[in-house]
Amino acid sequence: MTYPNSTTILHEQPGDWAGAQSSGVTAGAGGLSLNTGAASGTLTSATLRAPAFDELVPSWNAVTSAGGSVSLEVRAELTGGKWSRWFSFGSWSGGPERASLDGQKDASGQMLTDTLRLNAKAAAFQYRVTLRGAGTRVTLLAFNTSDRARRAAGLGTPGDRAAWGREVRVPMRSQMLYPDGGEVWCSPTSVSMILAHWGRAVTVPDAARGTFDRVYDGTGNWPFNAAYAATQGMRAFITRLPSLAQAERFTAAGIPLAVSLGWKVGELPGAAIPSSSGHLMVLTGFDAQGNPVLNDPAAPSDAGVRRTYPRAAFEKLWLTHSGGLSYVIAPPSTRLP
Repeated sequence: MTYPNSTTILHEQPGDWAGAQSSGVTAGAGGLSLNTGAASGTLTSATLRAPAFDELVPSWNAVTSAGGSVSLEVRAELTGGKWSRWFSFGSWSGGPERASLDGQKDASGQMLTDTLRLNAKAAAFQYRVTLRGAGTRVTLLAFNTSDRARRAAGLGTPGDRAAWGREVRVPMRSQMLYPDGGEVWCSPTSVSMILAHWGRAVTVPDAARGTFDRVYDGTGNWPFNAAYAATQGMRAFITRLPSLAQAERFTAAGIPLAVSLGWKVGELPGAAIPSSSGHLMVLTGFDAQGNPVLNDPAAPSDAGVRRTYPRAAFEKLWLTHSGGLSYVIAPPSTRLP
């Protein structure tokens, strides 16, 4: 998936791991799995090329055994062929042990919980994934690379009027109904709404528990949210879309998206809260004038979650804040646009 602002590489078929080096891990039709008798194993990818980038956000779909885990590390090839250190995205588990890793910063860049931010452009990267615990499997690895200077390159791209006046019906859920942390549960609440749309009965508190990062001390870790959605039978990954015109293709195909944006007071007319430094909501479609329709979990009640925001203002805030970051969550059989 290549757009003007970003590229997303998906690895989920045996051929995707051609050229990788592995120890204790087999790449097969079901993804990556530990060899019989191995307590742990590691696969290091071949060098993956991408258009010039200075940010990378991964995502993964995995099944972990009791006490098992998956860890992912990435390094980037910088100007002159020099490689950065290996940066870790922490350890994922279906249990409460999941955690990102703090304190990773040097001259080449830094880890911002779920985002590798480089100090100079890179043109290639490698990843290293480690599986622990008998029965642990990885069914999908995704890597979104982006150029921060081009985040808003697609701003104002004309939409497809055939996609206007159409919405995906997604159950409405407010994060604000939960007194013990709900005001910061926008990401798991958005995930729970999308899962409910696909027939997965997951409560907001369950989604919050399933995405909690004990080092970050919160539920907003983007890869952890995708990984949790995958534990509910979904194919889930992080991407960055270049415009609402591209997002229209997903909602027109019946696929709602969780999207990340931020705004200051007065920048988002009709917003459920005055401002936010970073907020997730679910894009469900577009009204007859092309304005985005969203399930905004910051509404004070379930009944007030559905909101319509002005297209130009919303698109600018989405692209400039997160570069169009979106969670794509759908059953594995769903055809993506």
